[in-house]
Amino acid sequence: MRFRRLCAAVLLAAFLPVPTPANAAQTTCEDVYTPVQFGLIKQTMYGRLCVPQGAKTLQVLVPGGTYTSGYWDIPVDSDKRSVVRAMNNAGIATMAVDRIGSGKSTKPLSILVDVPNQAQAVHQVIEKLRPRFAKVIVGGHSIGSAIAMAEAGIYKDVDGVLVTGMTHQWDYVRAVPALTNLVPALLDAKLGLRGLDVGYLTTVAGSRYRMFHAPGPEVPAVTSWDEATKDVVSAGEFVTTALMSNLVLPVSAAIDVPVMTMQTSADYFCGTPPLGADCSSAQALVRSEKPFYPKAPRLDGYVVNGYGHVFNFDTKSADAYHAALVAWQRGI
Repeated sequence: MRFRRLCAAVLLAAFLPVPTPANAAQTTCEDVYTPVQFGLIKQTMYGRLCVPQGAKTLQVLVPGGTYTSGYWDIPVDSDKRSVVRAMNNAGIATMAVDRIGSGKSTKPLSILVDVPNQAQAVHQVIEKLRPRFAKVIVGGHSIGSAIAMAEAGIYKDVDGVLVTGMTHQWDYVRAVPALTNLVPALLDAKLGLRGLDVGYLTTVAGSRYRMFHAPGPEVPAVTSWDEATKDVVSAGEFVTTALMSNLVLPVSAAIDVPVMTMQTSADYFCGTPPLGADCSSAQALVRSEKPFYPKAPRLDGYVVNGYGHVFNFDTKSADAYHAALVAWQRGI
C-alpha cells in the first residue's frame, strides 16, 4: 500500500506544473544577428532581444566605448543593476546591441567605425523590429548616446531618445586625463588575440574602477567582472562623438521627439558650464541641455549622485533610476 501511494505521488508530481520565478515565463529572449549596411560595406550587428508577453514598447540600447550589450544587463546583483531586467519586468521589450567592432558584432577595419556608420547600423536594426511595436525608443550610454542621438536625428524613426553618460558640455580638465588610460587593444593580453588593427583601443589593465566607477564604492565582484568583460572602442568613434555632440552643430539639433537625459553629477560631462553641464539637479540639467535640443517637444532630466560614469553599476540609485525611466516612456 505504501509503495502504491509513493508511485501515485511521483506520477502526480510529474504532471503538475513547475512554479517559475516571477516574469521568467512571460519574457522571451533571443540572440539576433542583423545584417546591416555599414557605410559602403556589409556587416552584422548582434543584439539580445527580450520581449515580455504583450509588450508594445521597445528600447534599443547602445553601449558606450569598451562596453558591450552586457552593460545593460549586468549579471552581478542583476536584480538591481540590470536595466534589461527592470524594463522587461515593467512590460517593456529591450534590444541591447553590440556596436560594430565590438562584442559579437563583426569587426571591420577601425577606420570605418565611426558614429555615422554605427547610427546607420542601429537604424537598420530598428527598421527590422519596428513593425512589432507601437513605440520604439533608442537609447545609449556615453558614445552609445552619441550614436542614439545621430540615429534619431538623421533617420527620424523613433518615438523618443534616452541619453545617459553624455552631455553637450564636457569637463575637458577631467576627461582628457582619463583618456590616457586607453591603449591599442592589440597590446592587451586577451583582446590582442583578436588581431584587431591599431585603431581599436581598450583600457589599461586595472584602470576601470578609477576611470569609470569612482567615487562609487569599489566592489570586487563588480570590478572583476568589468575588467574580465572589457571590450574595445575605435579612435574614430571618439573623434566623431566630439564632432557631432559638441564641437560643431550637434546632431541633437535635428531630434524632433521627446528626450530623456539621465546623468551622474560625478561624471566628466557634468560640472560648471561650459566645463560640463549643470547637473546640480534635474531641473538644472534640463536648463543646461535644452539649447542643444531646439526641436525636441519635451526634454526631461534625471540626476544620479555618488557614482561615476557607468552608473548602471550603482545599486543605491537603481530602483529610482529605473522607475523614472519607465515613467518617462509611459508618458510620451
